[in-house]
Amino acid sequence: MAEVIMPKMGDAMVTGKILAWRKKHGERVTKGEPLLEIETDKVNVEVEAEHSGVLHILAQEGEVVPVGQVIAYIDGPETAAPPRPTETKPVEAPPAPPPGEPAALPEEGERIKASPLARRLAAQHGIDLTKIRGTGPGGRIVERDIEAYLAQLQPAPPPGAEYEDLALPRMRQAIARTVVQSKQTIPHFYVTAEADLSRALELRKQLEEALGEEGRITINDLVLKATALALRQHPDLRSSILDDRTLRRFNRIHLGIMVATPDGLVAPVLRDADRLPLLQLAREARRLIEGARDKHLRQEEYTGAVFSVSNLGMYDVASFVAIIPPQQAGILAVGRAQERPVVREGRVEVRPLVSLTVSADHRITDGAGAAEFLMEVKRLLENPILLLTT
Repeated sequence: MAEVIMPKMGDAMVTGKILAWRKKHGERVTKGEPLLEIETDKVNVEVEAEHSGVLHILAQEGEVVPVGQVIAYIDGPETAAPPRPTETKPVEAPPAPPPGEPAALPEEGERIKASPLARRLAAQHGIDLTKIRGTGPGGRIVERDIEAYLAQLQPAPPPGAEYEDLALPRMRQAIARTVVQSKQTIPHFYVTAEADLSRALELRKQLEEALGEEGRITINDLVLKATALALRQHPDLRSSILDDRTLRRFNRIHLGIMVATPDGLVAPVLRDADRLPLLQLAREARRLIEGARDKHLRQEEYTGAVFSVSNLGMYDVASFVAIIPPQQAGILAVGRAQERPVVREGRVEVRPLVSLTVSADHRITDGAGAAEFLMEVKRLLENPILLLTT
């Protein structure tokens, strides 16, 4: 009898949630076919059967299980399956939809747009999808909408209560562990500079006018490309401390892109960012960001970053400092572009300036090294033609 255990899909993963079994209790499975889908802290993963035989399910859909715990057995086809554990009765859905972003409810007879994961969660909890307001692209119902609806089922705090205790979501638990580890083990220091985006904004306008949708890029795309090229010249900032005597230097420049989602912060990885032509980089970054928000990326698309970029400019944040992810040498924090007066050749001009702050690991580099890296990022952004030709 072979055990099926909750797999470990990343160094930070300690538990996994069973989203759906692809095979039923007592059904025969074949090695290599899809067995179940699990949710990790960052992504949903489909797990294949490693053996052939009859499936005996121990852990039910919706359960959160520690890594390494047995969740099922696969036995020979002649073995009778034991009785299926009693399932929890689906929760009755309240008639009123949850609050959320403005979106029309589906008309009667209209096909409901919902992600496969949202449909499974709705079926698991007995929820009528016509009662849900979708907040995904085009009003599509996604996982967060179902979770928001389920939150409505929680009893309201008693009137006059001073506080209420809420369960910390799994992703928030993972983020808490990561940032504590980082701040406790990496000696951070910070260097800030400003870059003039006048030419970068003009380049973006020209590309869109000439190529239409194919030429669409963002300031973040330009920052990613500039960061990747600057890392070519500053190998210390694409390194990692292995122990007190060993520094590992990475030859390929994979950038982590910090993406805010309703569940928390995730960081998909833009691979070989320095080698990608700017327009291809923009398309790939857009795919990663959208996939991270919809939880459509594979686990491996979150691993391997050697340096990261975090941009809060879209939230009207002028400047900030970011925490370095574990096993990386630094992270670049990008604020919003601000129209500011500057002096050029004795004249006062208004220019769009952006604040760039690098957080660096003082075990790997020092102030001068981080400043030189930041000056190269600034030079590339202020001469964006170099981002097209390099």
